[in-house]
Amino acid sequence: MSEQPPISAPASAGTPEPEPIRFFGTTWLNRDNGYWLRRVGVSAGALAATAAAVLVLRFGVEGVALSDSGGFVNGLLTAAIVVCSMMAVRRTWKVLTEGKDRLTGWMAEDTSLGAVWLIGGAGSLAAYFVRSLVEAPGEGVKRAAYQRAVEQHGKRRAGRSGGPGAKRKR
Repeated sequence: MSEQPPISAPASAGTPEPEPIRFFGTTWLNRDNGYWLRRVGVSAGALAATAAAVLVLRFGVEGVALSDSGGFVNGLLTAAIVVCSMMAVRRTWKVLTEGKDRLTGWMAEDTSLGAVWLIGGAGSLAAYFVRSLVEAPGEGVKRAAYQRAVEQHGKRRAGRSGGPGAKRKR
């Protein structure tokens, strides 16, 4: 795991503010004030939620198996769960590493694919768990956006040196 250099928090008015991340606030900026404890908690919570989602899916599959509907239906249900989980894993990973605004095509659909995201919820939670082992989920996206904002702010401030209001008219 690569160690991120600490970024100093904004000191003066007008400087960009870091965006908070759920469960972490702005502690991700310098990785202080309980950041590591929160990371452990988020990882454990995501793992527990993944286990609960898998258990619910198992009950659903067992219910269909008990109905004696046949091997084809059981295989179709299993394939649907696998495909939905893979789609949810891919979408969640992309959101956590690139940001939700970068989603295009079928990944950007929230309402029409709601059932897919519900069925694939266990896969989505598993992706969230794996990502939380590396960093706070979404931290890389927020850190890149914050660094861009700080750089742009620095360029704007550097361009204004010399007091433009103090220029003499000829």
